[in-house]
Amino acid sequence: MIVRTAKSMKSDIYSKWRRLALKIPFVYFLVILITVAFSFVVFNKISSNSAQNKINEASLQTITSIKTSVDLTVDNVNNYSKMIFSDNNLQNLLRKGNVYSNLQTQSKVSMYLYNLMQAVPIIDSVHIFDNSGHRFSVGTEQSPTFTIANVEEAPWYRQVVSENGKYILKLNGSGAFSDVSKENFVSFIRLIRDIDNTSTLGILVINIKGDAFVQAYSNLPNQNSLQIVILDENNQVISANSTEDNHYALFKQMLETNDNEMKQAFQHSASGFLTMKSGSQKYTVSYLSDGNFNWNFASITPHNLIDSTNKSLVFLALILLIINGTVFFASSFIISRSIIHPILQLLRSMKKAQSGNFQKVNAVSNSYEFEQLFNGYNNMIEQIDQLLKRIIEEQNTIRKAELNTLQAQIKPHFLYNTLDSITSLAMTGLNDQVCDLLEALGSYYRMSVSKGRDVITVGEEVDMVRNYLKIQKVRYQDIFEVQYDVDERCNQFPILKLVMQPLVENSIYHGIRPKGTKGTIRISAHLAEGAMKISIADDGVGMSEDQLAQILQTERKGQIKSFGLWGTMERLRIFYGDRSNIRIESDPGKGTTITFFIYMGDYTTWTN
Repeated sequence: MIVRTAKSMKSDIYSKWRRLALKIPFVYFLVILITVAFSFVVFNKISSNSAQNKINEASLQTITSIKTSVDLTVDNVNNYSKMIFSDNNLQNLLRKGNVYSNLQTQSKVSMYLYNLMQAVPIIDSVHIFDNSGHRFSVGTEQSPTFTIANVEEAPWYRQVVSENGKYILKLNGSGAFSDVSKENFVSFIRLIRDIDNTSTLGILVINIKGDAFVQAYSNLPNQNSLQIVILDENNQVISANSTEDNHYALFKQMLETNDNEMKQAFQHSASGFLTMKSGSQKYTVSYLSDGNFNWNFASITPHNLIDSTNKSLVFLALILLIINGTVFFASSFIISRSIIHPILQLLRSMKKAQSGNFQKVNAVSNSYEFEQLFNGYNNMIEQIDQLLKRIIEEQNTIRKAELNTLQAQIKPHFLYNTLDSITSLAMTGLNDQVCDLLEALGSYYRMSVSKGRDVITVGEEVDMVRNYLKIQKVRYQDIFEVQYDVDERCNQFPILKLVMQPLVENSIYHGIRPKGTKGTIRISAHLAEGAMKISIADDGVGMSEDQLAQILQTERKGQIKSFGLWGTMERLRIFYGDRSNIRIESDPGKGTTITFFIYMGDYTTWTN
């Protein structure tokens, strides 16, 4: 009892689930849920990307502004360098090859450089090297000290010589200076040329204070959320907006971890963005490269800054999506009820029509469209009912007329030859054979008439073939022999009459006689998978596919005045339709086999 109740409940649930009244709201709910979730994800993604792009653009604009300020500072130092090596006193000293050759001139040069450093606070110290290796320096006590005995041993010497007067910038002098203060400085290095003949007189090194680049960050907004650094060609930090907060330490850690990746990015494009991770936190690194002295300007922005900026907007959009989805879901119930009720009325009438009960729909519609649908359905039902009756009558008439026409073509063309054979037997006194032949001929025509019936049993059809072959055996002695393999269950099976005899006749006249030797005809009938399989086979001359096609074509056009193979196939097609499934297998020199199938119920369909 419990099991039956559970099965009943399961059947009720499945039946209700299949109903459109439940499916429409459920589908609406799923669509709304998926749409809201998808819209939220897409909107959040778009909004995040938009916020990220804005922050990236702002970061890039900031570091572009910083680069411009740094370029201006370097350009100013470049101008000061030109002023220094253009000084006549310095030119005269260097032309002699020794900056210490004239102490009075040297004093003037020292005073000039000291005054310049006082006027330009960003210059920490100035170092002049002549061609003899002597060094002349001006700076404070805290200024970096040149620690290499010979300037030619400095790491940057070869590079500055190869530049032919163009300046280079080196962080902390590339280790050629010792700095007591341990603060970063940038060495501005270039050749000193004779202003008259451009010959090389020495090397000028101007050490720029690291604080000089801090001025580029003085007006930087949101300093607490944006870490900006200046990197040299080796990705060493030259200056940063803050060297004490966590952002700077994090940036140095990320720089050490992703050094190769950042170098490749700097080489690949002059500006761009990189996404890096530190633990579970993501960061966006914006960068800008300077092609003049291979410096890189970079900023780091945490992604949580983007999320906090974007959170309120996304939350508001989610609320609006939920409200709209709820309203839409509630309205789906009302809409589905107004649509489903008249559909159910129409379905009940259609179910009756499936069983042949064509009744009109008596339903009150609540819309113009359903009213037109009901009226159209009622008109269709009425017309279908009338049309079916008319079609059935016409098809029965046409099929019977075609069948009678084809059947009328079956002429007993062998009657005259049979009568001649009977006459010859009578004149020779073979009265017993005359009686047997007359009895076989009478049985054959009596069965072929079959009281006007189009359908006889398989047993009757086989007997008709036996009588036919008995007559032919008298006419053509020792030409053929017959083998029967008929399942007894097939004897009472209904079949269209005169379908086996024409095929047997073809086996004699077109298969065995042209062979010139004795042949065998095999007639079989068996039941298989709801159908009866009938086969007529001979071991005659056979035919190729082209010969078979030509025979069928000439018979169809009436060029051969006999019933033949094509007429039998056409009668089977008319009576049984395409289900007769006729197959012809023939090989030249091996014989021909014709097989067709008759399915259970085909005769009932015809009579109905």
